[in-house]
Amino acid sequence: MKITRAREFLAAIALLGFLGISTAGANSLINTSPISGSTVTTAPMSVTLTTQVALLPDANEIVVTDPAGVRVDDGTLTMTDLSATIGLKPLVDSGIYRVSYTLYSEGDAPLEGSFTFNFSAPTVISPNEASPTPTESQTPASSSWGTSVFIIFLLIMAFFVFIALALYARKLFRER
Repeated sequence: MKITRAREFLAAIALLGFLGISTAGANSLINTSPISGSTVTTAPMSVTLTTQVALLPDANEIVVTDPAGVRVDDGTLTMTDLSATIGLKPLVDSGIYRVSYTLYSEGDAPLEGSFTFNFSAPTVISPNEASPTPTESQTPASSSWGTSVFIIFLLIMAFFVFIALALYARKLFRER
């Protein structure tokens, strides 16, 4: 009888563990962007942390600091079900950046921790700038006066052709 109760107790404990019912502190990070410990050469616009358990929409905190310890996040924290994203100011200094976080989920202890990533700022190559040289204004190859006279002549001729056609059409209608 005692062996049966012991087996039932052990089976109940195993079942609770199998179903994922556990004590506080079970939430953990699944993914980070940028990846923890990675070196990035393009400055990220934000840092995203993804967890196993849904996060509460309020009271979460993520702080990103540069190699000198100066805060470089812009303070805009965006929450989705399983992830938290903090916006970053433009990163300019190369070095190790630290991300510290405190994330809360319902019925769980706060998930606290930090990780680092290395930002390797690209070297700036200054292009040789060509100095602009002033150019002289170009004059037209032909006289605009001659073109104007030609256009006016064509318009006068078109007017006479129009009058001639109108008179001819009038003559045709009268003969009918």
